[in-house]
Amino acid sequence: MNTSPSYAIFRAMDITWLGHSCFKLKGSHATVITDPYSPEIGYSMGKNTASIVTVSHPHPGHSYAQSVGGEPKVVSRPGEYEIGGVLIIGIATFHDKEGGKQRGKNTAYLMEIDEITVCHLGDLGHVLTGEQVEEIDDVDVLLLPVGGVATINAATAAEVVRQIEPKIVIPMHYQTPALKMELDPVEKFLKEIGAKPVEPLAKLSLSKSSLPLSTQVVLLDYPRQASLQL
Repeated sequence: MNTSPSYAIFRAMDITWLGHSCFKLKGSHATVITDPYSPEIGYSMGKNTASIVTVSHPHPGHSYAQSVGGEPKVVSRPGEYEIGGVLIIGIATFHDKEGGKQRGKNTAYLMEIDEITVCHLGDLGHVLTGEQVEEIDDVDVLLLPVGGVATINAATAAEVVRQIEPKIVIPMHYQTPALKMELDPVEKFLKEIGAKPVEPLAKLSLSKSSLPLSTQVVLLDYPRQASLQL
């Protein structure tokens, strides 16, 4: 995946966590919002616009695209897309360990923005197959569910990290004071993967040249006020 202009390496891509599985990925030419949620789950996205929205599966906590301004293009199924200079590959996975028999299908997305390859795993419910690992190749930033219950738990999430070997891991879909459902806290995953607790960042800015040589876990904080604009 290498379709971005050569000068993009000098530009920083900003990653902001809006809560749950929702991130704002702001590049030099396009902005992607992943898995926007209904306010019923407890978080509040505030006012955000994007050129692209990705949806991993049809659930109010992951597919509330109407909350995003800017008339974005919505991508909600496997396939290959190129929108606004962003290459997106949707990869078919499942929401459970039984081939979707319990919770249905899930789409993981591989996205290249300003030469940074980001993988958003949605509500992945199983370890990856060998074929899926080959499709999800050379990942710089992995957006990974870790809270269990409706997705992979801490132990399985750590195994998925070992399968993909990304440069940066950003946990998502875990228990916070804002969330109205019960999930495991992120500390379980940090312990499982051997990472020390760190202070969450408000935003992560990075370029291809600033990526670490070995896998690092980064925690992001979520907006605390409904009026906050990012």
